[in-house]
Amino acid sequence: MDVKEYLAKASSYYDKVGEENFKKLIDDFYDSLSSDPLLRDMYPEDLEPAKERLFLFIIQYFGGPQTYSERRGHPRLRARHVHFPVTEEARKHWIGHMAYALEQNPMDDESKEFLMGYFDHTARFLKNR
Repeated sequence: MDVKEYLAKASSYYDKVGEENFKKLIDDFYDSLSSDPLLRDMYPEDLEPAKERLFLFIIQYFGGPQTYSERRGHPRLRARHVHFPVTEEARKHWIGHMAYALEQNPMDDESKEFLMGYFDHTARFLKNR
């Protein structure tokens, strides 16, 4: 699948998965991450703003409202994460929390697999140390 086909497929998941399932995914992810000794210190004490930003980014990426870009501009993922030590160990922790959140979600298995592929690819892309 080329990039254009991939992006077209990705943009269909907002309707397929539903905003409530995306909300639950992000809530479960942050609930899990909140006690991680490696990752927790990379986030401010109040996780709500980070949770909101990730939710808005994810629903936009997967075909939902463009609120993230309207509020924050282009996602610039690498630039926004360059100040955090995204090591292989941090990547594994992050992916572990996302895998847990996906397991808790009632979305169908094909959607979980597609989303996990995106998260895994993106987490590898963001490694900077």
